[in-house]
Amino acid sequence: MFLPTKKFLAFGLFAFLVACDGQVESGPVATLGETEKPAGEVNLYSARHYDTDLALYTDFTEATGIKVNLIEADSDSLIERIVNEGDLSPADLLITVDAGRLWRAEQREIFQSVQSAVLEERIPAHLRHPDGLWFGISKRARVVIYNKEDGAPQGLRDYLDLADPAYAGKVCIRSSSNIYNISLMASIVSNYGEAAAENWARGVVRNFARDPQGNDTAQIKAVASGECGLALANTYYVARLIASDNPADNEVANAIGVIFPGQAGRGTHVNISGVGVVKNAPNRENAIQFLEYLTEQQAQSYFSEGNNEYPVVTGAPTPSAAASLGSFKEDTLNAGELGVHQATAVKVFDRAGWQ
Repeated sequence: MFLPTKKFLAFGLFAFLVACDGQVESGPVATLGETEKPAGEVNLYSARHYDTDLALYTDFTEATGIKVNLIEADSDSLIERIVNEGDLSPADLLITVDAGRLWRAEQREIFQSVQSAVLEERIPAHLRHPDGLWFGISKRARVVIYNKEDGAPQGLRDYLDLADPAYAGKVCIRSSSNIYNISLMASIVSNYGEAAAENWARGVVRNFARDPQGNDTAQIKAVASGECGLALANTYYVARLIASDNPADNEVANAIGVIFPGQAGRGTHVNISGVGVVKNAPNRENAIQFLEYLTEQQAQSYFSEGNNEYPVVTGAPTPSAAASLGSFKEDTLNAGELGVHQATAVKVFDRAGWQ
């Protein structure tokens, strides 16, 4: 009598989940015979949703013969899914779009350690986990937006300057529950301490032009229209407007300027999209091969172009819209610290009244 193996059950669960959820995958899921074993494939759970990623998966398959089976959802849903699937999860890799969510996955013990000379050589130390639990594969900077017609704000050189009373009634920003703001606050806690971070948050709240609302694009448009004087946004939101085929978006992009904070000090805060090998990955070697492939020049191009981000590998091409924002010095705080201080960041926001 045939007794199904653990890998057979995992693969069957994967095929069943794809069929039930109607999720996108790069190719059909095969039905295994009783004596066959999974081979030549990798199961990817990804929070990214870009056509360039699909081209990347196709190129990887053509180069290696390894098929990419894809499940797409938001980061938190994928984390919960892997936890609920338990030891029989078919997931080999998890891609998230923020260091804070990588940390959340790490806390749920989803990842396993990977030691790779290729990854350690190509990815800077501050953009990967010290123990190899996850690796950054693209990055973005969080920058200050100002209205060109009003001119660059004099004396604004750092994030801390946003608390200056000189900017009272001028600052527009997202909610404190937004992961990008949580990660920025975590970096401020790590660099300056909790007390200084809270003083900063209270000063920014006093300078609000309006209650926090909308996404980063909404903040940029509010500055362009003159509703706000200053805002914070990730660089790829600006680059999207620059690269857009919509003239209205181009008008917004032309109306605003960008300041990279911290250039005389620690550098501009950067965040990452990242990936880790799942703890019970049924195709571990294929997963590591795919992970290493993501650091090749062409793959980095696909990954950064998909969302107008910066590549993590030195020398890889930067999308033209992002490159037009100029070069900058980045903060080399390890991205893992953004997760370590996440809970403190939320408490600081709450105490400061930043809703």
